[in-house]
Amino acid sequence: MKNSYQYIFRTGTAALLISAMSACSSHQPPQTAGTDSTITVTVAKVSASTSDQISLSGQLTSTQTAAISTRIMGYITAIHVKIGDKVAKGQLLVSIASQDIAAKQAQADAGVMQAQAALENAKKDYERYKALFSQQSATQKELDNMTLLYHSAQGQLTVAKEMRKEADANMAYANLTAPFSGIITQKMADAGSIANPGIPLLMLEQAGSYQVSAYATESQIALLQTGMSLTVNIGSSNKIRNATITEISRSAENTGGQYLLKANIPGNESSDLYSGMYVNVIIPVKSISGMDDNQVWVPASAIVHQDELDGIYTVSHDNRAMLRWLRLGKTQGERVEVLSGLSPDDAFISGAEGRLFNGVPVKIK
Repeated sequence: MKNSYQYIFRTGTAALLISAMSACSSHQPPQTAGTDSTITVTVAKVSASTSDQISLSGQLTSTQTAAISTRIMGYITAIHVKIGDKVAKGQLLVSIASQDIAAKQAQADAGVMQAQAALENAKKDYERYKALFSQQSATQKELDNMTLLYHSAQGQLTVAKEMRKEADANMAYANLTAPFSGIITQKMADAGSIANPGIPLLMLEQAGSYQVSAYATESQIALLQTGMSLTVNIGSSNKIRNATITEISRSAENTGGQYLLKANIPGNESSDLYSGMYVNVIIPVKSISGMDDNQVWVPASAIVHQDELDGIYTVSHDNRAMLRWLRLGKTQGERVEVLSGLSPDDAFISGAEGRLFNGVPVKIK
């Protein structure tokens, strides 16, 4: 009897579960792949610029920069300036403990005095023996010995004076002054630190005088020459400045195939500029055969960044979003140059009414 009751209970429970599952499934809508997941997108075509101008990325630098350092080792007793200070040519910037140099100066001065005394004594002996030789009261050998001693004393005085010059020069490196008028841009040490020979303590830049440093490719450099005018666009503030090419490097051996050019910005246009600003350089040129006729550009807002990769969404033949990886070049305003991955007249997704991912169905607006 007990086994019969267990069988009936299990059978009834199973029937109830089946009934409940059927009831629930009857209220669920069928899972169909409708059009709800399709994303409406806007498509644009790649823009291309012709070679009537060259666009480069550059950076503002001061036309004259100096690293203030010393050639002696010693404790820094005082640094008389701070970052941002304007200094005049010859102004004292750094003082370094110089007791040992002062001692060497005193030794050098004493050496000079001693050598001068020895020279005066040797000169008197030389003159006396010269007179005695004319009177035949001294031999030729004695006169030669006095002449040799006189010349030796002259040499000793010269050596002593050069040693004093060396001590004076070292003392000059204990009190560092500004080589030109400018602004202190960096401070790499403080009072109490040890100054080491050749290690910069301060960086000084000439005030109100800036230049643009940029790199051009082999095909671009053939179109450039000193004296050409160009336009500088400061990206951070959208300010426009004019400049003139002053230097063009003739070697790309140590710059990865890029040629360095520099252009000066007039002093009256250098206000509110700062060294280190990144800029875009536009140089009008005449196109020649052999130069890339088309540069591919896309809006920066259309670029997708994933980890260290850059890409853009395009539309496949079956109307799905397809992520295409790109190699990007320079940035100019709101657009980015595409070096590889897209060709002129290619289409890409410029906007979407939803979140794009690779393979999602799309409908072109």
